[in-house]
Amino acid sequence: MAGRGPAPKDPSKRRRRNAADPETVIVPDDEIRGPELPDGVLGSDKDGNDYEWHPMTVAWWQTWRESPQASTFTATDWAFLLDTALMHTSMWSKGQWTLAAEVRLRAAKFGATPEDRARLKLKVDDPAPRQTVPNNSAAPNVSDINSRRARLTV
Repeated sequence: MAGRGPAPKDPSKRRRRNAADPETVIVPDDEIRGPELPDGVLGSDKDGNDYEWHPMTVAWWQTWRESPQASTFTATDWAFLLDTALMHTSMWSKGQWTLAAEVRLRAAKFGATPEDRARLKLKVDDPAPRQTVPNNSAAPNVSDINSRRARLTV
């Protein structure tokens, strides 16, 4: 009587196969996408002058328009980001910092930070692969590995 309990199951007959989902790779192309921030949506003062977008919101919006993720955005994504921009401008112009958490959560849905992109399995690829340059800063008494291999194979 060897061992205790039932025999281990054959791993090839597992019910679950938890294969990792593939990453979506996006290559930046320096193209500006999406609409500009619309005028007239923030209301107007008593003289009829439209309120302006806060400069931080204008910069934030431009960052999204230039981002590599923007190549995947649909019209509904831009509409959702516009709603988020309204919160963003209220946060900055009126000091409504309670909106910061909601803005952060909404931006995370589009991969704003490296952590968000990892969770979304979204990878922004470098358009031009960098060539590695050999490091010649080794100490003078250290020989090159290729010369060592040549000596050993002779």
